Amino acid sequence: MRLRHDPKLLRHVTDPKEFGRVAVLLGGTSSEREISLKSGNACLAALLKRGVDAHGFDPKEKPLTESPADMENCLERLGLPLIVKPATQGSSVGMTKVEKAEQLLPAYQAAAMLEPTVFAEPWITGGEYTVAVLQGRALPSIRIETPATFYDYEAKYFRNDTKYSCPSGLSVEAEKHLANLALATFNAVGAEGWGRVDFMMDKAGKPYLLEVNLVPGMTDHSLVPMAARALDINFEQLVWQVLETSFTRTP
Repeated sequence: MRLRHDPKLLRHVTDPKEFGRVAVLLGGTSSEREISLKSGNACLAALLKRGVDAHGFDPKEKPLTESPADMENCLERLGLPLIVKPATQGSSVGMTKVEKAEQLLPAYQAAAMLEPTVFAEPWITGGEYTVAVLQGRALPSIRIETPATFYDYEAKYFRNDTKYSCPSGLSVEAEKHLANLALATFNAVGAEGWGRVDFMMDKAGKPYLLEVNLVPGMTDHSLVPMAARALDINFEQLVWQVLETSFTRTP
């Protein structure tokens, strides 16, 4: 299949400052290390000559996983409270709410034990909603309420006081807006078939995207089956429709 180049997607840069700080990856531990060093240093020299703020980075000398955590900048930009998360873990594993500056480093360390990439987000006070996507349509949203600090691993799987509402109680307009956001988010990441999109909604009713779940839980207590039941789709029918999506691919 031949791919067509779209010139509208290409951005031409004239000011080297627009690139910001640039890392040139070179060296490493492969059998081609010597060639990589020569190639990388040649590119580095060319960028420096053009005024780019470029820096060589050799993973053999310093692992990629040692980018230092910028605690002060995090506090200054996001303020308190905030939430610290490992980048790719599910079920809220490794997440910590930070309410005091001295809690940030332990929260980072707890997340970093699970994986090297850790990020922080402003804390949003409001309702939590999830929207399942199946065969190109959004299922009814679910509102999640927990007396815990947030909808963490314990609240998801072990607490008996976590409350789920489906229908979620949103107005028709708000429900449609959340459905459209879920579908747009799903498409934006190139997802197909089925999945789930999670949101927080602040006190003013503004939704904030949390994440896209591409392999959501499918137990009898999970959220996608719950949303399906609101449309009288039982679990066997749901699994059948999920399987049907394996025959469809967006061209």
